[in-house]
Amino acid sequence: MSSIPGADEYGVNVEIRDADREAALAVRPEDIEPADELTFARNVFVPLTTACRYTCTYCTYYDPPGEADLLSPEEVRETCQRGAAAGCTEALFTFGDDPDDRYTAVHDQLDEWGFDSIHDYLRRACEIALEEGLLPHANPGDQTREQMATVADVNASMGVMLETTADVQAHGGPRAKNPGQRLHTIDVAGELGVPFTTGILVGVGEDWADRADSLLAIRALHERHGHVQEVIVQPVSPNERWSDDPPSRETMRRAVAMARSVLPDDVAVQVPPNLADARALLDCGVEDLGGVSPVTKDHINPDYAWPALRELEDIAEHGGVPLRERLPVYERFLPDGGVENEWTSERIGRAVQESERFRSVLAGEPLRP
Repeated sequence: MSSIPGADEYGVNVEIRDADREAALAVRPEDIEPADELTFARNVFVPLTTACRYTCTYCTYYDPPGEADLLSPEEVRETCQRGAAAGCTEALFTFGDDPDDRYTAVHDQLDEWGFDSIHDYLRRACEIALEEGLLPHANPGDQTREQMATVADVNASMGVMLETTADVQAHGGPRAKNPGQRLHTIDVAGELGVPFTTGILVGVGEDWADRADSLLAIRALHERHGHVQEVIVQPVSPNERWSDDPPSRETMRRAVAMARSVLPDDVAVQVPPNLADARALLDCGVEDLGGVSPVTKDHINPDYAWPALRELEDIAEHGGVPLRERLPVYERFLPDGGVENEWTSERIGRAVQESERFRSVLAGEPLRP
């Protein structure tokens, strides 16, 4: 059995059997069949704030106290309007994990605007996205049950990267990420019936057993709740704060194959095409290319531009498979999507039903620029 740091502290009951880990470690790319199609979503990236309680050494997203600020409601609306005009279906909301008292300016601004907390403000931002014809997908890091419940009904799906179950130096310092807390967030999403995206980060100091344990932990939580819609296999990428070499092509191929083998068939394996060589990974079980924005940059990885639709089509053509657009919530979680549980809130279900754009995506109509 494996013991995950912080799991007991956060009340997460995840057991990883040695036999399952050994089976995962034995998987190689040649053991995997390629997917029959590739999917992607069109999103607009809306970074509510760059304040974050963590200072991970590979991350360029966070700004120090005194430099982080908040997007105003007017800026949120303008960004969502640009996204809707460009044919996007998803508003991707991000902010750093649980900005705390170090970021007094952020809290003062929230108070001035009449919001009790960053999640209270996130709820309003999601409502703006819905008003502008987009489906919200919020990725605000670690969350308590109360925080997630505040915004669950106005999100089509939500997410947080597990990254790794290992205690790695890249998370180091007194404000280090806690794997148990990340797993708790994923567990809470399942308890609340929130369709969820998570993933592993490859190359931050973890070893192969850690990668196996991370995927097996995600599988265990999905088997408990049925809520994980996709798992991202993401390489750490060089930037102004991280100068180590990225994982090799061979490492990524094996990691993607391991993910496809470990995860249930109804959980898609995703690689971000602006960070990974998707063409080299297609035969390892990649099914999804994630959210790609035609109007905003990748604010978490600003050095790596999103590919255009033509590039996504070229990737699919390289693999000899069709490319299909999807919504930020997988179809099985929508009403009549095949899952018995009621996953989608009335508000999200109504938004999908009333949007010609969303209905055309679900119908699989030809891609448009």
